[in-house]
Amino acid sequence: GPPPAQQKETSGSQRTAGVSARFFCTAGRGMEPFLIKEVQARLGATQVEYVLGKVFFTTCAELCMLKKLKSAERLFLLLNKYPPLAIPKNKGRVIHDIQKLVNEDSRSWLDIVTVWKSLHGQEMKQENASQAYPDFQKRKSEEEGNTNNKRQKREQLLENISDESQVENQERCDISEADIDSVLSESKLFLEKTSEGIQKKFIDGSSSFTFRVSCRCSGALAKVFPSQVVGRIIGIALTKHFGWKADLKNPGIEIFVHLNDIYSVIGIPVFRLPLASRAYIKTAGLRATVAWAMASFAEIHAGDFVLDPTCGLGTILLEAATEWPNAHYLGTDISDSQLQGAYSNIKAAALVGKIDLLKASVTELPLPSGSINVVFADIPFGKKFKITNDMKLLPDVLQEIERMLCVGGTVVLLLNQELHKCINGGISCGAETENHNSVESTSDYTECAVVSLESDTQEKTGSPRIICPLAQDTGRESISNTKTILGSLVLVESFEVSLGRTDAVMCKYKKVTTNFPSIKS
Repeated sequence: GPPPAQQKETSGSQRTAGVSARFFCTAGRGMEPFLIKEVQARLGATQVEYVLGKVFFTTCAELCMLKKLKSAERLFLLLNKYPPLAIPKNKGRVIHDIQKLVNEDSRSWLDIVTVWKSLHGQEMKQENASQAYPDFQKRKSEEEGNTNNKRQKREQLLENISDESQVENQERCDISEADIDSVLSESKLFLEKTSEGIQKKFIDGSSSFTFRVSCRCSGALAKVFPSQVVGRIIGIALTKHFGWKADLKNPGIEIFVHLNDIYSVIGIPVFRLPLASRAYIKTAGLRATVAWAMASFAEIHAGDFVLDPTCGLGTILLEAATEWPNAHYLGTDISDSQLQGAYSNIKAAALVGKIDLLKASVTELPLPSGSINVVFADIPFGKKFKITNDMKLLPDVLQEIERMLCVGGTVVLLLNQELHKCINGGISCGAETENHNSVESTSDYTECAVVSLESDTQEKTGSPRIICPLAQDTGRESISNTKTILGSLVLVESFEVSLGRTDAVMCKYKKVTTNFPSIKS
């Protein structure tokens, strides 16, 4: 199993000797259980751990498989995960400790760059490109040459949205000559004590290597040094120790640093664009990671008839049809403009014929009773999930969904907190029960300790580790036969998820044979 949370976790030379490597993904709050399950199922990941907003894992998957992750925001090679930095009153000591992240772990820095190059070297071989590893800028230019400017602007916008809406909101830092002089002076030239042998060895092979540091600090350290200052200290250390050159506009590699009161994490982004930026989505609606999670939660099988009765721009349908193509998909909406946008997305994703669209009211759908196996819906009551008079239509919407769904069918609804309470208020398995999974948003838990999913860790380390109930119970459905306003639809499980500035609840229901009274009866 992985080492204890408060011990240093290194990339290490042992991982470059084999095929496997240590990674971590950033995720929106509440998406961690979906990401845990996905990396285990899709990548065969082991040594899985998580904190709020991050999932750590080991895998030997190639780049082409890593690109297929759908519930993650960004993917990083993990250089190290350290205990939190101590914050003494002496600022010089803090600077020295920050510099030690570079100076005392030279081997890991060299190893992670080697692994990064190896991963992208595999990609180039698969594309029958030159066997010589091209630098980042050449590959980037080739990629951009095959992409039109409009798509580039859209992807950049999605990247900005991703950064703003996630726990891992990063600050890119600038390194000026004045800053270098200032920091070096304040730290009393600690960097002069670096290992000349290691420095010379690396410079000889990578004299043109360029980098940029993206840093985020929170907790006690942020009160002493802002993220930009910490990023400059690390950037200067890298320049002095390895001879790397800082390049803010076109770096060969980006260094990601997150320091808080619980841990210190350093990594390198595996891809230039976030995984959450979908090339096949022309116009974004619901966040793609959440849409994929809803489709995954619904457990779609080959031959199923799948309906989104409030499809909007069709994001959930796109994610579902892309991942599970052997089902029949139908999207309905009352808005012409939304249906037009959905069709444009479907056409751009080359899914015409896989997804059908129909203009219809969600309260009166022209479909036979019991004809649908799966329903998923982002219930759009009020702009930005604000409650409006449309709430009066909620019973009709739910009853129509219940009517169309076959016995044993699944419903996945994305609801705001008020709608969730309205629908499930009379259900015994509410927020206080074992079937409701939430991640506390209080500051005390925001930077929670690392949680391991390895069952033998306690035996090896002597310290207890928390086993994640979300991953442990995946696939087990405890259905409670409790009267609900959904009639024969019974709540199975729910997750609190973040939509950026808004929180929502993802609820999963099953239709059982027993008909319970609905709120209209």
